[in-house]
Amino acid sequence: MPRKSRIDAVGALHHIMVRGIERRKIFLIDADRDHFVSRLGDILQETKTICYAWALLPNHFHLLLRTGPISISTVMRRLLTGYAVWFNQVHRRLGHLFQNRFKSILCQEDVYLMELVRYIHLNPIRAGIVRNLQELGNYQYNGHSVLMGTIKREWQETSEVLGFFGEKITLARRAYKEFMEKGVGQGRRTDLTRGGLIRSAGGWEGVKALKKNHVYQRSDERILGDGAFVSRVLSAAEEAMEKRYELQSRGISLDKVASRVSEVLGSRQGTVWFKGRYREVVKARSLFCYWMVRELGMPMSVLAKKFGISIPAVSKSVARGRAIADQYGFYLVPN
Repeated sequence: MPRKSRIDAVGALHHIMVRGIERRKIFLIDADRDHFVSRLGDILQETKTICYAWALLPNHFHLLLRTGPISISTVMRRLLTGYAVWFNQVHRRLGHLFQNRFKSILCQEDVYLMELVRYIHLNPIRAGIVRNLQELGNYQYNGHSVLMGTIKREWQETSEVLGFFGEKITLARRAYKEFMEKGVGQGRRTDLTRGGLIRSAGGWEGVKALKKNHVYQRSDERILGDGAFVSRVLSAAEEAMEKRYELQSRGISLDKVASRVSEVLGSRQGTVWFKGRYREVVKARSLFCYWMVRELGMPMSVLAKKFGISIPAVSKSVARGRAIADQYGFYLVPN
């Protein structure tokens, strides 16, 4: 049975889990963890991806991310590929480091955001890496210490999480800590890490209750949320795929997109292909990259080769392009 494609959109909330191949360790020493955290922070800032929670364990890690202008698949590909190459060089090993496909669950924010922040951040206690919340507050390879103000990570979002608990930072941290304490005894929450309908209905008991009352909810193994949320997400994903297919079937080529860029910006035809860092060229190229990646699904690696630049540079162009499109209301296909 073919695996389903990932569901993603700007603003989507994802719980991401990545394991080492054959459950082997992916972090051997603190230098590995330090390098990974540094790489993660750089990529999140470059791609404008928001991180609410994260935890590194010896053979796997968790992230709670909100998609920015760059797809979550692209963000994770950069993170995993770059770290694996570095790890293999440092530890003189060959072969794959991670399981082939990382696991991501698109989450219903209003119901699960805080539950996931707590669940992810309590992982080191469940794994026996630290003994209690006090030690967790000083553990540097976990987002809890950042929320508690012990460690600073500019790339981790804290105001939104702490804002849920209060306006004043001191009181918010106290309430957040109490919230965390209540979760220490919960153990592993399979309803937050797996399950399709089981997850959407709140566990097996929820599924049984729905069936008993002849209530049928739409479910999907890629989504954490109730039936209505699942339906909305899948409908939006189907519309996006249909739009992309329609654009591709209409034969919208590189040159046609470049021409459309010149049209909406009022610039000279072919500006996209000009060399240099002139403002007009950068603006045109940014909008072009955004439309090619987000509207037509072109891999960033193809654009990087086309322009003779790096993939991170394309990533930044996509982010700039989205800002331009949003600010001026530009569309690839006129409404």
